[in-house]
Amino acid sequence: RSSEGHKCDCLIQHCSDLRAQKRGRPTWSRDLEFILVTVGYAVGLGNIWRFPYLCYRSGGGAFLIPYLIMVLLCGIPLLFLEFAIGQYTRLGPVHAFTKICPLLKGVGLATVCISFLFSTYYIIILSWALYYLFSSFSAVLPWTSCNNTWIVTGKCSSGFLAGNGTHLQSASQQFFDHRLLEKTNSIEELGGIRWELFGCLFAVWVIIYFCIFKGVKSTGKVVYFTAVFPYFILIALLINNAQLPGAKEGVLYFVTPVWNKLFDVQVWVYAAAQVFNSLGISFGSMVSLASYNRFSNNILRDALIVSVINSFTSILAGFVIFSGIGYMAYTHNLPVDRIATDGPGLVFVVYPEVLSTMPGYQIWTPLFFFMLLCLGLDSEFSNVEVAVTFIKDQYGARLLPYIKREELLALAVCVVCFIFGIPHITKGGIYVFQLMDHYLAVVSLVFLAFFEVVAVCWFFGVPRISVMVKRMLGKAPNLYFRLCWLLFCPLLVFGILISSIVKYTPVQYEKYKYPWWAECVGWIISLVSIVWIPLGIIQEIISNKGSLIQVSLR
Repeated sequence: RSSEGHKCDCLIQHCSDLRAQKRGRPTWSRDLEFILVTVGYAVGLGNIWRFPYLCYRSGGGAFLIPYLIMVLLCGIPLLFLEFAIGQYTRLGPVHAFTKICPLLKGVGLATVCISFLFSTYYIIILSWALYYLFSSFSAVLPWTSCNNTWIVTGKCSSGFLAGNGTHLQSASQQFFDHRLLEKTNSIEELGGIRWELFGCLFAVWVIIYFCIFKGVKSTGKVVYFTAVFPYFILIALLINNAQLPGAKEGVLYFVTPVWNKLFDVQVWVYAAAQVFNSLGISFGSMVSLASYNRFSNNILRDALIVSVINSFTSILAGFVIFSGIGYMAYTHNLPVDRIATDGPGLVFVVYPEVLSTMPGYQIWTPLFFFMLLCLGLDSEFSNVEVAVTFIKDQYGARLLPYIKREELLALAVCVVCFIFGIPHITKGGIYVFQLMDHYLAVVSLVFLAFFEVVAVCWFFGVPRISVMVKRMLGKAPNLYFRLCWLLFCPLLVFGILISSIVKYTPVQYEKYKYPWWAECVGWIISLVSIVWIPLGIIQEIISNKGSLIQVSLR
């Protein structure tokens, strides 16, 4: 018998024994709950502020060609793969990868580290959204006027001034910088805590705790609202925006194809990276969420549904954003490219001003920020669940006699994440936020993704993956999936990795360049999350006799 067959049989027997021992592990009440949770995790703020800008900058409608090709060659196969790993092993990423590829068992721990660190700073965006939500109930929206106490005298204009080259800022930009953030001049001047943001951060963590404290039983019910409600708002906004002057020009700017962009290799790298990041591959969340499925759940169907909805949402958000930006350009008699931007500036500076000029802004503005809050909460549920699942799998039997209730475990994780998030809501917190985002979401994640794909697709092997899928679904994956796992996915991820190394630039926030010591801190943060991979390899080689290849196939 081949070593592949023997290893897969051992894994099958181990997981069968494990399932017998873990009959108390909870499962989703309905298959729909799993679909909604994973859709909510995949569809996040990046669909709103990243994809539309990336699309128009990378060839407009022409960008959809490489994007959809990458969805087919990379997105759907890797999502299906992570679902299969989680559902088959019924384990979180740490223990699942340990069983699948002992040599690269550090990949699982690295996913937990990245998800934990990501959850401590991603939630800051939700605290901003909550602050804007409360502010939107004012009789006069505070980011529309220069007549406010936080305005820097002589540097504010009530008109829109994006990219005009002057020293003036729009009232919306001044609100973001000097009211919301009370931004200092550098990371070396953190200043005091922004107590209003502290309260918003605390409130968001309270909401998250009461949504996840019962595990999949409570999260599965909450997502019926949080995963569905944003679509009502997006569609309503699109209908409203389509009736405004200039909306058509904004949409045309978004979708007009620039065909020569297809010959730019970097555009294809952008498309692959967007698919990879938007579906949440390598964060460990999809593996954790799938571990609560029934053993025979149709994960192929679920992977297709999640991928299609995620791509549809990105395109829908592009129409919503650029129809509004087109109206703003028409109102201020500016070209669209003077207003279009990406990142937090789009949803916290540009679009609030767009909304403030719309008829019925008193309704649309709070609905928009409530939608952002729902989108962010869904992603945060899944990130926190990775840490909770790891602790329960690793230490559950030893911890439960002391903490008595699993709800206290979720509370402890939320409290720790809340404490780690406090530096981000200081007056210089935006610089800390940008540092974390650059070195985790850009640097660490690409390295982790590469090693995850190598560990599963090449070390564990496509034949063994096929056996797992056949056991669960009754039939082996077709040639399309096997080719993607064996060839296309590893090569595409490797291409993203090489491009990230070649195109690497030091972290920067607007025009501010970080000091050398901050760069060092960023690299330390990055290494903390991925150092477990080489450490796992060293530990496995020392603990087991044989060559590197023999150890990898153990």
